[in-house]
Amino acid sequence: MQISVIGTGYVGLVTGACFAEFGVNVLCMDNDAKRIARLEKGDVPFYEPGLTELVAKGIGQGRLSFTAELIRAVDHGEVIFIAVGTPPRKDGSADLSFVEEVGRGIAGKMASYKVIATKSTVPVGTGALLQEVITSNQSKQITFDVVSNPEFLREGSAIEDFMRPNRVVIGSDSERAVAVMKDLYRPLYLIETPFVVTDVPTAEMIKYASNAFLATKISFINEIATLCERMGADVQAVAKGMGLDQRIGSKFLQAGPGFGGSCFPKDLAALVQMGEKAGHPMQIAGAAAVVNTQQRARMITKIAGALGGLKGATIGMLGLSFKPNTDDLREAPALAIAEELMKQGANVGAYDPAALEEATRMLAGIMPCQNTEEAARGADALVLMTEWNEFRNLDFTKLKSLMRRPILIDLRNVYESNRVTQFGFRYVSVGRPTKNPD
Repeated sequence: MQISVIGTGYVGLVTGACFAEFGVNVLCMDNDAKRIARLEKGDVPFYEPGLTELVAKGIGQGRLSFTAELIRAVDHGEVIFIAVGTPPRKDGSADLSFVEEVGRGIAGKMASYKVIATKSTVPVGTGALLQEVITSNQSKQITFDVVSNPEFLREGSAIEDFMRPNRVVIGSDSERAVAVMKDLYRPLYLIETPFVVTDVPTAEMIKYASNAFLATKISFINEIATLCERMGADVQAVAKGMGLDQRIGSKFLQAGPGFGGSCFPKDLAALVQMGEKAGHPMQIAGAAAVVNTQQRARMITKIAGALGGLKGATIGMLGLSFKPNTDDLREAPALAIAEELMKQGANVGAYDPAALEEATRMLAGIMPCQNTEEAARGADALVLMTEWNEFRNLDFTKLKSLMRRPILIDLRNVYESNRVTQFGFRYVSVGRPTKNPD
């Protein structure tokens, strides 16, 4: 089978490279000619473990190619995946202008039957909108079907998520289109992947409902963490006790500075807007977003309290990306927190294994550090913001010798307090008692 993927951002490129690994002939299209030139050389413009190698393999075996010409992509693919951005508008609703633009482009160049599948996260009703856009812009009537095939890729483990997904969702009213999509995903039948086949609006809603629920779990445990601190309880033990209940599950119950990234904040806002337009306010989703914003403010208060004030303090920040194994800084808690710390008079130096260069462009005033030791030198505190593996086994003896004050503020609860305090550090975490050195 031959497919095309429109958009070579995170979702589009992972989708294209993974389908090529399935043995499909894939053409990825983007209107950014410079980006396409880089990709043709195997140069992936963002960090995702294993993706550079997978792209190189697909190119080398002749199953993955790139173009800046939409007509080539439309001609090439029996299935055309739309994987363009749907950024939030000021009111939180999803901006579908890129999706509509692609739809008009496909309409003008389509010469035979196509399955047009949305991979982008789009609000309920987008499938019907896309159907109308394409139909109204065709120069002559060509049969096509619109399918909703939402992605569930976690940054940092996207390839594994694609190759071994929890489920594949296919939304369509066309038996022909469903048969084509099932054939495309045939390799997953070997590992007994569940397939959810439904109508387009339901498939579109599944993605939003899933992300909103996961975001709510994070906001819930962060509220519990604050209560634990005030009541003298340990949120990690609380989360473990909750998570062992199979009705709840242990994932997304890690207290911290709040969620970020390209999905949860944007999708919550879009779901709230959908509810407003439908006359049904999404109160739980709205509350999850509010709690997430408040959590960042709580972290700033926590840091200020540990230091006895921020004015003139020097802070070393470990990690900037919103999660480990990615360079994605979209809605990253670290950036918002670092910006506010500097506004309140602190000097912030930061180190991140993948996102440092971009972060220094985005946030004026932050001091880039090339390693953990440089971030610690002369610091009044180290703030662990992102749980990269290299931050899980810090050399506390060395770090203490470099710091002005030995304080570790662990906003990801990576460490056990006794392990840190035995080296003479004061240890501050989230939802657990602060511990002073023995």
